[in-house]
Amino acid sequence: LLTLAVVDDLFAILIIAVFFTSDLNFAALGGAVAGLAVFWFLLRRLRVRGWYVYVPLALVIWGLMYNSGVHATIAGVAMGLMLRCHREEGEEASPGERIEHLVRPYSAGLAVPLFALFSAGVAVGGDALADIFTRPETLGVVLGLVVGKAVGIFGGTWLTARFTRASLSEELAWSDLFAVSVLAGIGFTVSLLIGELAFTDDPHLTDEVKAAVLVGSLVAVLLATVLLRLRNRVYVRLRAEEERDEDLDGVPDVYQQDDPAHHQRLADAYEDKAAEHRARARKRDDPGAGSA
Repeated sequence: LLTLAVVDDLFAILIIAVFFTSDLNFAALGGAVAGLAVFWFLLRRLRVRGWYVYVPLALVIWGLMYNSGVHATIAGVAMGLMLRCHREEGEEASPGERIEHLVRPYSAGLAVPLFALFSAGVAVGGDALADIFTRPETLGVVLGLVVGKAVGIFGGTWLTARFTRASLSEELAWSDLFAVSVLAGIGFTVSLLIGELAFTDDPHLTDEVKAAVLVGSLVAVLLATVLLRLRNRVYVRLRAEEERDEDLDGVPDVYQQDDPAHHQRLADAYEDKAAEHRARARKRDDPGAGSA
């Protein structure tokens, strides 16, 4: 699920870079690319460690990317992709894991909530909700989050499994994938950012698009909750089946289906149980038999 969220945001940021870039400053862009090359060389070749090296360099790259006309988030994405995320011999954590551990409290606890707070500051009333489902722009946002994400992720995965050597994990069902695809319709930070960039000339429409993002995300949450709860019931039943041990030998029955001794023990247990119930039935039909 985390990989899905990262890839989803990555493609959205690439869309920002391609479709929302106007005038390019090639000198600044070249400087940003050169800075990224230095970043990669220090990190991958020289194996330099120390935040005091990378933080100033990252700020320079970010500033150059911003002044180049390309959205500055591309700089962060590029540097993130350069991080090594696999552990080498003797390492307790990879550079990517260490940085993720250090940055997560500030990112999840401060940056993302502040961005959402300032970006989604729009009043959602009855008139605004009515406009969401009548204007083509806002209706497109809602349908894109609720329907587009589900169809795109599920359909893309199915096509990949159908026409390549890739396959769905044996531990998952296509129903599970569809439920998670619907859950991916929760669009917040990046969706709000694209909404702001797409309708900069119409502040009123920008606010309505923000409201549409919130409504679409809410609908996706509700639908995904229903689907995931249904799938959870299936797995609860499967778990109960896997843990059933009717012959009380300490081994779940599901692992002994080909064992004749297991079936004999079950037959004996059922016969004993049947005899017990017959005795109770006879005692009920003839109450005096017990006293005699």
